[in-house]
Amino acid sequence: MKKSKANILLIYTGGTIGMIKDFKTSTLKAFDFKTLLEKIPELQLLDCNIDTVSFKKPIDSSNMKPEYWVQIVDIIEDNYSDFDGFVVLHGSDTMSYTASALSFMLENLAKPVVFTGSQLPIGDLRTDAKENLITSIQVASLKHENKPLIKEVCLYFEYKLYRANRTTKINAENFQAFASFNYPDLAESGVHLKINNKYLFKPDLNKTLIVHKKLDNNIALIKLFPGISEVIVSGIINSPKLKAVIIETFGSGNCTTEKWFVETLTEAILKGIYIINITQCSGGSVMMGHYETSNQLKEIGVISGKDITTEAAIGKLMFMLGQNISSIKFKNIFEKPLRGEMS
Repeated sequence: MKKSKANILLIYTGGTIGMIKDFKTSTLKAFDFKTLLEKIPELQLLDCNIDTVSFKKPIDSSNMKPEYWVQIVDIIEDNYSDFDGFVVLHGSDTMSYTASALSFMLENLAKPVVFTGSQLPIGDLRTDAKENLITSIQVASLKHENKPLIKEVCLYFEYKLYRANRTTKINAENFQAFASFNYPDLAESGVHLKINNKYLFKPDLNKTLIVHKKLDNNIALIKLFPGISEVIVSGIINSPKLKAVIIETFGSGNCTTEKWFVETLTEAILKGIYIINITQCSGGSVMMGHYETSNQLKEIGVISGKDITTEAAIGKLMFMLGQNISSIKFKNIFEKPLRGEMS
């Protein structure tokens, strides 16, 4: 079988990777991706065809929000049949949030969607942008028996390819900005590009792509700390329109056993508000009932987030709330992995 060249669509949403420095004024300006091959001639060495599309106005990742996630998904949906893979250029600060959300929005994905970015602009002498961009395109081009090898939303940064919904940004200065504490790397780039095939997501290829665009952001995130007050917790939980709360608890899902706290959560659950328990630790999992300090949460019907990241929990929650899932099924569905986001 003759190997066909992969067609890759590069989607620029904003972020440092798409900036180039004006050396006269030292200011950063948006890079024209139509001149990509001129600026990075090494891309011509890749065995693929590259097309580009950019947001009309680049979005700083601090301003990223669900309506922009839908815009990215729209671009992928419109071009899905014409391309073998997609590379999304995005600011690193909220990249894990966007990439995690897209993993839920793109059901039955059978092609790679690789997110990448950089810590330094593409024109800087010591930039990490070129390596991240070149390898992301190479990863998105990989084929096995003329079909895309990778069939999930990934994140590539500083020689590592991760499952997107397992990632967290851990460093604002180092080139190695991301980590996946609870799931192994999908690939590592060195002298050779080493793919860890056994860790790749394996979707049902008999199913066609389903794109979900309805997200509900009527959620809250509460990070527990010693001395958190009843006024603050009840104020958040009694917010109008609130549908769900993610609580970042201590260790393996533990929290204060003070009466007011458990009663506040119980009242919320009785009102139909979903409470999700995730750990504020970088690695590890929630194990409700393992200690006395989490047993009460289990008894009142709090949902276990297991080893899900905060970023993936937010994306999954917005996605599930947008699906109008019945309250009877909600807990059971959330506690199961949908796109490999939890163990």
